Amino acid sequence: MLRILSICRSAFFMAALFLCVASTAHAQAVNPDEVVWVQIEAQPSLARATDRARAYTTLLQDVNGFSVGGGWYAIVVGPYRRADAEVVLRQYRRDGLIPRDSFVQISDRLGRQFWPVGANVLGTGAVDAPEGTVTAPADVPITVVPDAAPQITELAPVAEPEPAAADETPAQAQRSEQLLSRDEKMELQVMLRWAGFYTAAIDGAFGRGTRNSMAAWQEANNYEKTGILTTLQRAALKKDYNAVLEGLDLQTVRDAQAGIEVVLPTAAVTFDRYEPPFAQYKQAGDIDARVLLISQAGNQDTLFGLYEIMQTLEIVPLEGPRERNNSSFTLVGENGRMISYTEASLENGEIKGFTLIWPAGDEERRRRVLAEMRSSFTRTPGVLNASAGSGGAQQSIDLLSGLQIRKPKMSRSGFFVTPSGDVATTSAAVQSCSRITLDGDTDVEVIADDTARGVALLRPKVALAPLAVARFAGAPARLQSDVAVAGYSFEGVLNAPSMSFGTLADVRGLNGEDTISRLALRTRAGDAGGPVLDRTGAVIGMMTTAPEGSPQLPDDVSFALNAATVVAASASAGVTLPPAADETTVGLTSFQLSEKASGMTVLVSCWD
Repeated sequence: MLRILSICRSAFFMAALFLCVASTAHAQAVNPDEVVWVQIEAQPSLARATDRARAYTTLLQDVNGFSVGGGWYAIVVGPYRRADAEVVLRQYRRDGLIPRDSFVQISDRLGRQFWPVGANVLGTGAVDAPEGTVTAPADVPITVVPDAAPQITELAPVAEPEPAAADETPAQAQRSEQLLSRDEKMELQVMLRWAGFYTAAIDGAFGRGTRNSMAAWQEANNYEKTGILTTLQRAALKKDYNAVLEGLDLQTVRDAQAGIEVVLPTAAVTFDRYEPPFAQYKQAGDIDARVLLISQAGNQDTLFGLYEIMQTLEIVPLEGPRERNNSSFTLVGENGRMISYTEASLENGEIKGFTLIWPAGDEERRRRVLAEMRSSFTRTPGVLNASAGSGGAQQSIDLLSGLQIRKPKMSRSGFFVTPSGDVATTSAAVQSCSRITLDGDTDVEVIADDTARGVALLRPKVALAPLAVARFAGAPARLQSDVAVAGYSFEGVLNAPSMSFGTLADVRGLNGEDTISRLALRTRAGDAGGPVLDRTGAVIGMMTTAPEGSPQLPDDVSFALNAATVVAASASAGVTLPPAADETTVGLTSFQLSEKASGMTVLVSCWD
């Protein structure tokens, strides 16, 4: 008994006397060969947990990381036999390598492994304890050494815990619980859900589901399993719940010009400028975050227009759910760099809302900040004046209210080859694209990419009715005959194709290629994939780039795949083309030729 009291007296919490006795008794009963772990730390963010695991790996052997539910991630060492784990725990504590509140953890409490990347060591059996540790008998208790600053490189020291206050009895806890408001009870359910113990409705009613979740939380956190949280336990749960928000300095911001009141993470964002309809808040700290407050007068048409325009901005990535009804909309866009959330609604002729942009990989904090913003968002009188702002912001066709409009990584030309809207274009235009569009908004699928011929065939995901459809020439064009090229020379800067006129200089390429024709006319990169027409309007080829390895060529030297090559690629893809053009057709005027060529030519854009 004296030995037990001595051990417990060395602990940091006087209220843990009972737990120390219980732990000693338990240690005598457990299986020394049980496979367990030493948990040394837990973090509420995957990115932070990964950084900490990486730092510990430079100091310790057998470092692993696992999710443990509730948005938390544990860093552990092992797996070891329990007897070995207890010795490792004692010696690492004594050497100041791990926090003093580290403990032995069982495998059942560990979920998906995140460190080392790609590893999965759960269920693989114990490994030998690190060299230098000596297996102790199973009945040797763990002694908590006096506090010392951890000697861990680039790791923050563990905060000194405060002595625990005396906790309530179950009867006292029940009486204090009865004093909670319905909102406070609902908040408690929200926190239990966040911790991963509650899955039922947030209703403020403490039925069987809530009681079971409380009991499960108590058991997981080494409290007496009563199903009634004491005041101190509720405080501990809330502290864990709010830990993820530490350092963000959440404050209520009242923007009188925008007519909006909302809680913002003021340590992460700060006011930048007004660019109607946005009040823009830029990054203020280490977190790559931004906020837009949306405020403008308008009607349903204005709301719908804003919904469409927001999706053209770089801050709203293409992937993600989006929903619009008669009076509101939500937009979620995400990629490997960011997650963007926008909501806006129309009330009494005023459109108000916000956009939160947060870095990817910090999901727990993002969700909590978003929840705070949504719950606190309040409309106050007035909307942002259309003339608000300094007026000195950079002006560009690529900017909308000072925000970058999303641009494709490449735009080329194409032309319709079937009445249903199938398009032929250059193979180079469809490489490594996450999305391909026609005229910026019609999504297409690649039904064939004939890289050997240099031809790709695209099919729109919605039905189209082209103004004109290509009809290929049935015979090769004559040397030195007049030709015309239609294409988006400036890659979509202009909203219509440009026309270029010249002559057919040669029916072969510079190296004698029989699939390529050489043209005497000036073109640009954006023209690639566009149709080449003779004076009758028949398509005699498709613009392409100069062959690889070509020397610097004069400006008026261009190249086209001949019609037979495009027709062969279409046939291989199973695309049925219209009949060949009638060779007896009379020549068209320049205006007629331009009108026909423009009707069949379309902008093809490749997006990241």
